[in-house]
Amino acid sequence: MNDDARPILFFDSGVGGLSVVAPTLELLPAASIVYAADSAAFPYGTKSEAEIAARVPALLGRLAERYRPRLIVIACNTASTIALPAVRAALDVAVVGTVPAIKPAAEASRTRVVGVLGTAATVRQPYVDDLAARFAGDCTVLRYGSATLVELAEAKLAGEAVDADAVARELAGLFDQPDGERIDVIVNACTHFPLLVDELRAAAPAGVTFVDGGPGIARRVASLTQGQAWPGESRGHRLVFTRLGARETRIGDQLRARGFALPETL
Repeated sequence: MNDDARPILFFDSGVGGLSVVAPTLELLPAASIVYAADSAAFPYGTKSEAEIAARVPALLGRLAERYRPRLIVIACNTASTIALPAVRAALDVAVVGTVPAIKPAAEASRTRVVGVLGTAATVRQPYVDDLAARFAGDCTVLRYGSATLVELAEAKLAGEAVDADAVARELAGLFDQPDGERIDVIVNACTHFPLLVDELRAAAPAGVTFVDGGPGIARRVASLTQGQAWPGESRGHRLVFTRLGARETRIGDQLRARGFALPETL
């Protein structure tokens, strides 16, 4: 097919997955994107595992039927750690998940104390235990789950000001733990958090660096689509919400500058 219009579908509970879209488009500028946010159930980080395990495969089934993507990216750490196997079993399309970047964080740490900043649902998952054991066995890995930072990232993308004191209070959840003062690398284990990277850096002690999985996921997407055709010219990107309220409308207005069409609802 010389003019393959099939999009890449990115899925998250909110707009955090845009931190994965950006590095993907750097590698694949001709790609067509459908970005789907489950705004009706936002945020996933405060939901139970059972709710997420039931909801995500069903929603992605509907999205795959409507948009016929060539590839799906679950651009959400919480949804990936809980629902990825079920989604892969249910759908006849390649699915890429999001993995907390514990391996590169451990490789970069000099103090051997690493922070993992995610949602409460992500940081308690056995999957994170396994990553820490496999890739950071000689490190102290401290974790903190923050719903507040997710809300702040959504508000920022809707054009609202970010409360710097609130960001600092959430980071204190890591730094105030035993050995927390020795943290030199923090894993942004929620795709929302790279959207706040400037605010996080400003609130963190000097010398602390932040890593996230976005660039690695982008490389994986590029590898899986290598040799595939793309549309001859850009057809723009589509934005889908499961609930279209006032904030989602404001987010849609902000994203028009990034090539997204007016929001649709599922």
